[in-house]
Amino acid sequence: MNSFIPLSIPNFEGNEEEYALEAVRQGWVSTGGAYITELEHRLEDFLKVPIIAACQSGTAALHMALIESGVMPGDSVIVPTLTFIAAVNPVRYQFANPVFMDCDDSLCMDPEKLLQFCEQECRLIEGRLIHKKTKSHIKALVVVHIFGNLADMEKIMDVAETYHLKVIEDATEALGSYYTEGRYAGRYAGTIGDFGAYSFNGNKIITTGGGGALTAKKPEDAEHAKYISTQAKDDPLFYIHHEVGYNYRMTNLQAALGAAQMEELPEFIRRKQHNYEIYQDLFQNYEKAELLPFRTGVNSNKWFYSLMIHPEQTGKAIAEIIAELQNMGVQTRPIWGLIHKQKPYSSFEHYKIHMAEYYSRRIINIPCSTQLKKKDIEYVAETIIKIL
Repeated sequence: MNSFIPLSIPNFEGNEEEYALEAVRQGWVSTGGAYITELEHRLEDFLKVPIIAACQSGTAALHMALIESGVMPGDSVIVPTLTFIAAVNPVRYQFANPVFMDCDDSLCMDPEKLLQFCEQECRLIEGRLIHKKTKSHIKALVVVHIFGNLADMEKIMDVAETYHLKVIEDATEALGSYYTEGRYAGRYAGTIGDFGAYSFNGNKIITTGGGGALTAKKPEDAEHAKYISTQAKDDPLFYIHHEVGYNYRMTNLQAALGAAQMEELPEFIRRKQHNYEIYQDLFQNYEKAELLPFRTGVNSNKWFYSLMIHPEQTGKAIAEIIAELQNMGVQTRPIWGLIHKQKPYSSFEHYKIHMAEYYSRRIINIPCSTQLKKKDIEYVAETIIKIL
């Protein structure tokens, strides 16, 4: 048997050690230092945006985006149910209420149901979208680009414009994905809505260990996010603060890793795309499972690969399949538990959730690290086919 093949691990092939040691030697390891600015500039150049605010996590970026969107206690925010829970928790940090939306076949938010919800369940009163049932002002929506796929942002932005919603793009899984067709051709995930949030967690396409970044359509919003991310210091010598701030700024040590990882990002994306094609060939015409495609008109970073199991063909539950693969040296995982069913969120509103239920019972993520060799991918596919 091959050695154990993990689901997704970081890749440090470049200047990570050199830059991190340099940060240590300089003594700049906390929330000040040249590497933070360097990483922000590299992200700005890559994404073609005027400003990036580096922060401690994608969750912090989302929280600041909600603050900058003016989300207040009692407001509502439309969110997907099929996503990692970190995309939703910041809504509660603001004492606002999530409204859960279904996915379409891309696994991202369904724009048709989003439109139906706004049309049928809400009223637009003096420029404010009011939920008929709860009387809450729906102020924003968080759209997550799942696994590096891209949501249908043309339709989503149309809905948002019609109903005066701030759009926060959770691009934590989609750094480097961009549209190749339509009115957003050439635009990267996270650069279309009012705000874009990125994550550099250990399993993301680039990592700073923990870390994230925020961009904004209005540069002054991102500048203000930088301000509140460093405890809202108005006078750093005498410690004068005019607003409530947060300890959300990225550290220089994290940014040193990130600066090196940005040098490798194009190659990491190339490998992700190449390895996906190998998997695609290996599972072609296989009746018991299929590799989910990515949206047409998109150049995806193909961060995570989704294998949809056909239970009527296999007769096996997802948990059983995952356990058998683990025993044979292949790490996989199910898709997340749907958030509207989780204990902290079961009492909140949700709307016509069907496709998320369907996919949550059928999808496993399979190994996708950038270090994978062809023989590793072949072993993963052969093992899956063998146990199914």
